[in-house]
Amino acid sequence: LAPPLLIGFTRSWPILLQAVVSYVTAGWPADQIFVVENTGVQQANARGQLTLQNPFYLNHTILRTLGVNIIQTPTLLTFAQLQNFYLSLTYTKNWPYYFWSHMDVLTLSYEDGNEHTPKYSDKGYKPIYTLALEALQKARRDPRWGTRWFSYDHLALVNPLAYEDVGGWDTMIPYYITDCDMHARLAMRNWTMLDAKAAIITDVSTTIDDLLALYRVDGIEAKFTDPNPPPPGKDGAVVARRGDEKDDDENLRRWRKLQKTADTMFHYKHGDRGRNTWQLGQHGGQDEPFYYNSAGFAEAIEVTTESGREVFRRKWGHRDCDLREGAGLEFGDQWMVEKDF
Repeated sequence: LAPPLLIGFTRSWPILLQAVVSYVTAGWPADQIFVVENTGVQQANARGQLTLQNPFYLNHTILRTLGVNIIQTPTLLTFAQLQNFYLSLTYTKNWPYYFWSHMDVLTLSYEDGNEHTPKYSDKGYKPIYTLALEALQKARRDPRWGTRWFSYDHLALVNPLAYEDVGGWDTMIPYYITDCDMHARLAMRNWTMLDAKAAIITDVSTTIDDLLALYRVDGIEAKFTDPNPPPPGKDGAVVARRGDEKDDDENLRRWRKLQKTADTMFHYKHGDRGRNTWQLGQHGGQDEPFYYNSAGFAEAIEVTTESGREVFRRKWGHRDCDLREGAGLEFGDQWMVEKDF
């Protein structure tokens, strides 16, 4: 049974669409991709009741046309709850393993060739899906494999048995630092978490102006514009990367252009503005079903995130992620130790 790729969505449809299209054009089978709609708007998107400027807008028709699957959560879940929802799907759908990806990524297979695969035009070329399945085969030789990371958890492969063994994600730590808690507990129970390579998976906050560039359509060049530019006086300029290299192979030239554009998008996201400004780009949806003020939603998540950090501090008696290395803590120490700060 082929393991699925789960991509969670809460807000910013253009970012999600780019992620899905990039996975498909990189070679991941569309019918193995499951977009998990985690918006809290119930059936509003399925009925086409929301407009594009609503942060929670999701176009079911386009996703179905692309050939991907859609799963809806019963209500809005936090990040930790969503991870446990993924785990629950392994029971209902009999998935022995699964991949999951963040939605704010742009994925390219190694079409230029490297130590993992010949280039796309040579015999034996391996796109992302082939390399990901090879990583799974290799992981299964390890009886205590827990997860495999492709560019940290921008794309991750999960062994549900490992998650079960540690009790799943701690939903009392809903957002940031919950990964520190989960991964520390996996390590404490001797589940392995190793890096693997399958593709160039880039963390981005903007979208390519025309996604047909990912399909290498003639006349469409890869470039991007920030739809949520910084206010005047802030540094929002797109830094020019290296120019195109001359290449006799037109397909490879276009791939190099995409790769350089993705690299520029990465550096743009990780500039001085803060990497999650993309989540604040849509402000519409007033008077639509299940409307929630976008600025209020962002502030509420910040408050919830800080409460989770405090839970983490009290649970482990330690502020930082280095629970084993820095504090010498083990699995049974949860909620049992004095503060060290």
